[in-house]
Amino acid sequence: MTSELQVFMLPDLGEGLTEAELVNWLVSVGDEIRVDQPIAEVETAKSMVEVPSPYAGTVTVLHGEPGQTLDVGKPLISVLPVGAEVSTGSTNDTPVVVSTGSTNESPVVEPVETQESGSGNVLIGYGTPGGSGTARRTRAPRTAVEPDAQKAADDLLLLRTRVPGKLGAVISPLVRRMAREHGVDLGNVHGSGDSGLIMRRDVEAVIHPGSRQARSPEVSTGSTTERPESRQARSPEVSTGSTDSRTGLGISSRTPVKGVRKAVAATMSRSRSEIPEATVWVGVDATALVELRAGLKKSDPHTTPGLLAFIARFVTAGLKRFPDLNTRIETADNGAQEIVGFAGINLGFAAQTDRGLMVPSIRNADKLSARELDAEIRRLTAVVREGKATPEQLGSGTFTLNNYGVFGVDGSAAIINHPEVAILGVGRIIDKPWVVDGELAVRKVTELTLTFDHRVCDGGTAAGFLRFVADAIENPGSVLADI
Repeated sequence: MTSELQVFMLPDLGEGLTEAELVNWLVSVGDEIRVDQPIAEVETAKSMVEVPSPYAGTVTVLHGEPGQTLDVGKPLISVLPVGAEVSTGSTNDTPVVVSTGSTNESPVVEPVETQESGSGNVLIGYGTPGGSGTARRTRAPRTAVEPDAQKAADDLLLLRTRVPGKLGAVISPLVRRMAREHGVDLGNVHGSGDSGLIMRRDVEAVIHPGSRQARSPEVSTGSTTERPESRQARSPEVSTGSTDSRTGLGISSRTPVKGVRKAVAATMSRSRSEIPEATVWVGVDATALVELRAGLKKSDPHTTPGLLAFIARFVTAGLKRFPDLNTRIETADNGAQEIVGFAGINLGFAAQTDRGLMVPSIRNADKLSARELDAEIRRLTAVVREGKATPEQLGSGTFTLNNYGVFGVDGSAAIINHPEVAILGVGRIIDKPWVVDGELAVRKVTELTLTFDHRVCDGGTAAGFLRFVADAIENPGSVLADI
């Protein structure tokens, strides 16, 4: 039986995304995997997800390295089916085990009918094959020189010397060839590269024990190695070409704009270029709300909502009264525009994470009490900080609430989270002198800032909504009757 490599293409992980960053491999070359086993963690512009394999068998190729951006529809992993053998033929149609980095040409991938079937499980917009699924047969390009059958068999043997589940992996064909020629068992080699990647220096250390310390340490550059002094000579940070031509300052770092940061940049730029925004703000005496929560916490310390949940409850009540701020503008191909209203409120809230600012949304927030809103805020905050939020959780909001007071600031003219039409910011609550009944007193004061799309409403509507929320904070009893 010939080896029909099954090549799994990176699927569309949701909402038509065209690329994803490979964060981490969960399997290694030579591992035996099962259907639906997670094989990689990838980060899209929306979230970080685990990608399951639709195939079972032996991993032969990992098409990419951690940190690399992969295009949707391009190979992610190649799997040799259980029980398959390497073909002994030598024609152009002979399937071979292909490794990334072996040539400058991409492998040719052709569909081939197979009896292998997947589970049919779905991951955000794609399913593993069903009973009549299609696998992939991978062969070398017709213009390339075919490797002989013995070399393919040797390569596969080396792959299978790996201990399943071990982090170490071999990607470079030069490293595998060196190991084969010197009889090195790669399954016993500890890789010094990222995620346990076995480098050339690791194999050389086995071939020539003790020589590793005698030589200057080497630095991996992919398929070859070099000494640090030669790398330093070319490093842009230390060379004469590292000076910025405009400022005359040295360039200390370059950080690619990708993943979540790339998505945020695109959304903010689009918001600024498309939305004629305006901002209104007001100072609010939050003493009554703070005292109300303190009293509730004394009687029920475990289920008392946080202040943000109370304000979220005021916001949903305000949006019911001023629904223009809970809309979206859609533009048709002919340029005609419509203001789209919604039968419900999906309240987004800004949450700071290690991956940047994320805005998950609470579905049907207008139907929830303050306690229920508090539970959802806590749950979704944990989800986004773990990098497990789905595109639906991050992209379905109709209005955003931003508590920038946690950063110790009073106000901010926020950028609207496109395609929404408004965002409400809440500053820190601090003691300030405040006039109450004609007398000066120390009160708990915060500032509310509303940025809105002037195309959907005028200043009167925006001010009416902002005043409603402010009044609710100052006199919370009536709005919170359902908590």
